[in-house]
Amino acid sequence: MSYQPGKQPQKNPILGQGHGLSDEEGQMIQQMIREEQHSSRELFIPPEDLAEEATTHMAPEVERVIEASRARRILQMFNRDYLYGQGRFDEYKDGLILKWGDGYSRKHIWMTVENGNLVFETNHVRKCDKPYCNGTHHVLTPDLYTNLDVINQELGERFHRPVHERTED
Repeated sequence: MSYQPGKQPQKNPILGQGHGLSDEEGQMIQQMIREEQHSSRELFIPPEDLAEEATTHMAPEVERVIEASRARRILQMFNRDYLYGQGRFDEYKDGLILKWGDGYSRKHIWMTVENGNLVFETNHVRKCDKPYCNGTHHVLTPDLYTNLDVINQELGERFHRPVHERTED
């Protein structure tokens, strides 16, 4: 924490740098981690394990918005460079989720599309200082989600302050 007389103490920012891994290096590290952890958890849900009513494909309009935002590609790089490929992407009719961690440490970045807007679930329940915050979600209009600077900033914040999965999830 940094201290300045007469001001509230502020947390130091979280600084990080991508590891600059190639996809091949990322896959090798991912395999080494899984072997070391003796993990049997799959990074995807096998189709035969899905309920009939479950969807694993986004609706075309949802996919178009997520593609236009470039959010999936950025999250794939986060997953490769910061999570060493241990994250799991799940598609839903209305959106996309990146999950990582196990048990009590399960975290996620969840985005949906509503009325042509890209909506991120946040970890706060009060309105923050972002003009596109409604208290529980960040709602990005097309002019915002097509701005790469805005998307990078939003995904970086969601990655550093992910939503923690509740035990009833």
